[in-house]
Amino acid sequence: MKLGMMSVFVDDQRAALDFYTEKLGFVKKHDIPLGGDFWITVVSPEDPDGPELLLEPAGHPAVKPYRDALMADGIPLAQFAVTDLSAEVERLRALGVEFTQDTMDIGTALIAVLNDGCGNLIQLIQMKPENVPAS
Repeated sequence: MKLGMMSVFVDDQRAALDFYTEKLGFVKKHDIPLGGDFWITVVSPEDPDGPELLLEPAGHPAVKPYRDALMADGIPLAQFAVTDLSAEVERLRALGVEFTQDTMDIGTALIAVLNDGCGNLIQLIQMKPENVPAS
């Protein structure tokens, strides 16, 4: 078994597609009309056949209270791995991305948290070399 897809609920699929591709650097894989919404997925350019991130409409009634609670408590909905957190934070800030938590050393890794502008907090993580599992 392996991870194939995960969902991130978004308020506006088109704005999310722009943010996740133009700012975060993911690549659009699918953009299929489904009624009034779309089946939109993005992938890492480093692993185009790897796991997909579904930019899912946030219309279900359970989504709003769930995301509101996470946002109020500062809890990220998803976590994305980076190789150089400092450079990535600098690059994203230059693009106008808002960070809700500056870079923090948590012992085994460095983390920072950004607001995707679509209703979610996203954590970026850089594992310290001594804590990266061997492939």
